[in-house]
Amino acid sequence: MVMIFLVALTLGILPLFFKSVFFYHVLIKTLLYAVMAQAWNIIGGYAGQVSFGHAVFFGIGAYTSTVLLRDFSLTPWLGALAGGIIATLVAALISYPTFKLKGHYFAIATFAIVEIFGELVKVWDYLEGAIGIDLPVLEEGFYNFMFYKNKLPYLYVILSFFLFVFLLVRKLERMRFGYYLRAIKESQEAAEALGVNSGRYKLYAMMISAFLTALCGTFYAQYVLRIEPSTVMSLDVSIMIVLVCVLGGAGHLWGPFVGAVILVPLSEYTRAIIGGTGKGIDLIIFGFLIMLVSTSQPKGVVGLFSSLRRRV
Repeated sequence: MVMIFLVALTLGILPLFFKSVFFYHVLIKTLLYAVMAQAWNIIGGYAGQVSFGHAVFFGIGAYTSTVLLRDFSLTPWLGALAGGIIATLVAALISYPTFKLKGHYFAIATFAIVEIFGELVKVWDYLEGAIGIDLPVLEEGFYNFMFYKNKLPYLYVILSFFLFVFLLVRKLERMRFGYYLRAIKESQEAAEALGVNSGRYKLYAMMISAFLTALCGTFYAQYVLRIEPSTVMSLDVSIMIVLVCVLGGAGHLWGPFVGAVILVPLSEYTRAIIGGTGKGIDLIIFGFLIMLVSTSQPKGVVGLFSSLRRRV
């Protein structure tokens, strides 16, 4: 746990040395994806259930808080809690049938779930369909969670959330719950033979993961002040979350952070230097890195570092 606090402290003092607004933006997105990947890591890394459906929970969090703010003037902090609860309930509903599937069948089912929810949102007039929703411009401050003159408040909010989620996962992996998830990942049949209720613990893992991902959706909506299906409830979001965790090292506490530190700045700076969406250069590099890690070190960059340390 000391290491988590040291990393958070280091990230917290970086703005004292780098005054660039774009640097703040990159750091915020890096922390956001690190948190989302850590949330996915609970179900995908520790429990071994490769889900591509987390964009659904991210979108639910974004849309719930935005609609409550737009129509009922409810503070985003309560909207985030409402979005998290709804995402948890949805996770429970969709997990019951999908957990009956295994391996690539489960992954394909989660692909389908994202597409279904994405299309539903696109034709839902109350949510403005494919056009998306612009958040109302309200008074700056923590109550409305809107800041126009400086990005630092967003940075320290997501940094606090980063600290909370990483400490939570560290606690979970040392509890009986964490050992059960790892046992299910290694062999579900063997775990069940030892008395582990695999269905129950996979469901708990998915619900926790969904709640945390929905909170990230609310943060993203407040940060960019505009949401639409293509940005908060699409396969692109789900795949990016999975890539960050897998590249860094799924099933390891620091895997999501390492993956985010590599992929997010790479994506953002290639776009800034080359222009547009980076002309696909970032995607080419992403693919190369994933291929390299998958063939040489399936445990990700963290696993590669651990292997090198043992050899030394």
